[in-house]
Amino acid sequence: MTSLADTFTRLKKEGRAAFVPFITAGDPDMETSFAILEKLPEAGADIIELGMPFTDPMADGPAVQASSVRALKAGATMARVLEMVKKFRRANKTTPIVLMGYYNPIHAHGTARFAKDVAAAGVDGLIVVDLPVEEDEVLRVPARAQGVDLIRFVTPTTDEARLKRIVAEASGYLYYVSVAGVTGTKAVPEEEVRAAMVRVRSATHLPCTVGFGIRSPEQAEAIARLADGVVVGSAIVALVAANLGGGRDQVVAEVLALTRALAGSTHAARRGKVPA
Repeated sequence: MTSLADTFTRLKKEGRAAFVPFITAGDPDMETSFAILEKLPEAGADIIELGMPFTDPMADGPAVQASSVRALKAGATMARVLEMVKKFRRANKTTPIVLMGYYNPIHAHGTARFAKDVAAAGVDGLIVVDLPVEEDEVLRVPARAQGVDLIRFVTPTTDEARLKRIVAEASGYLYYVSVAGVTGTKAVPEEEVRAAMVRVRSATHLPCTVGFGIRSPEQAEAIARLADGVVVGSAIVALVAANLGGGRDQVVAEVLALTRALAGSTHAARRGKVPA
């Protein structure tokens, strides 16, 4: 059983959904980014999605695009991202980390080498936005050999035939993209998510998280009643940008405060109440 599978199994026994925050590695700089990363678990993160900065993040909305620009300007590289994960693992051996990004830097690194390097760093899963199921064997096979899950997407336009293909070789969990379009630009259609979860659960026993468009504790609570996990990214990285003028301590404090609120609502959802 992988770390991701173990986490979802434990949370299911506890009767709650996972809270999964996303931050971009190196945003707004490596030191501030790590200061956020190392404190996310104590703020309620069950799994952490860590963005690999890229020059052309086509699936991301303005907030996440801007976070990649800030990180790259601050000197973020693939090597420095993996060093950040290694540093995190010195103190935290259990909270799963999923790297999220695009295929071009992985291809440049070499997929077999990349799989070995991320496993050695302590990465548990990969989300590669622009690597479709028809082509992901090039990374999925070497990653699985290293005990690293490759997370696949399900979208509102996924038909039944494609859903069967997606779940056939999937591992870790599925990521349901709740809206058509880029991250952080539309509200989550709750009833559509409800119907989608029924479809997904009829096709697989894998857990399914929901992301794209969740911004508030109230939205997180609503989705946590339906899905196995709630992913929030754009709202968090936008908060980084909004607090840059206040210095590192303010950025870290504001991000962690939002994380606690979102995690609290996610975790309380199935108890039928949201913490004040």
